[in-house]
Amino acid sequence: MATNSTSHLSEQPVALITGAAKRVGSVITQTLHAKGVNVVIHYRQAEKEANDLVTKLNALRPHSAVAVKADLLDTAALDVLVETAITTFGRLDYLVNNASSFFATPVGSITEASWDDLIGTNLKAPLWLSQAAAPYLSASKGAIVNIADIHAERPMRGHVVYSIAKAGIVALTKSLAGELGPAVRVNAVAPGVNIWPESHPDFDETARNAILATTFLERAGTPQDLAGAVSFLLLEAPYVTGHVLNVDGGRSIYL
Repeated sequence: MATNSTSHLSEQPVALITGAAKRVGSVITQTLHAKGVNVVIHYRQAEKEANDLVTKLNALRPHSAVAVKADLLDTAALDVLVETAITTFGRLDYLVNNASSFFATPVGSITEASWDDLIGTNLKAPLWLSQAAAPYLSASKGAIVNIADIHAERPMRGHVVYSIAKAGIVALTKSLAGELGPAVRVNAVAPGVNIWPESHPDFDETARNAILATTFLERAGTPQDLAGAVSFLLLEAPYVTGHVLNVDGGRSIYL
């Protein structure tokens, strides 16, 4: 259900960002908002963070942000996200498929539930949302940016299903670029090391140092690095489509 709805027809372009309340999603949202884009902030559990972000952005520019809760594994709920953009702002120009689930699935421990979660969140939901948004994006000559991963091409050991899902996002990006062009551009950003995963046993200090040692820029990326790439592909790259932009400090070359 939407919160802080404005019921206002927007003269500004409008972006729907999934997983927008925290971490990288929040920074993407704030970066686009600072460039004059009105935002639909999707969240699943982070209600306080989502509402706080709406309040902050609406204080900067009234009637410019709305939050909507949805479980991306509930296919029927995905249309509601697009409908919120249209009923609130009267238009939809950009879709950022940012939300992601991430956990290990070593061979021998893969379950149907883990498959449904990782494929559903990382691949199925972006496809369904893109399909629902396509008519409105076509009308506005808009764009989609998907968040991929450098491990789409170089699978991460022990993360079989996640790697499959992100490989699918790369294929989805290129497929939709052909299906939705010329009206809609579709690109992806592929992070390497960015914000370290929360409470993940594979990323202790020793593992983190080893990863940074194989990153040409010898540092982790920041949410601002990813947000800048997303903003570029949405707002400043009118002749770029079907492209996957690595934002990884050079780690994918080393791998």
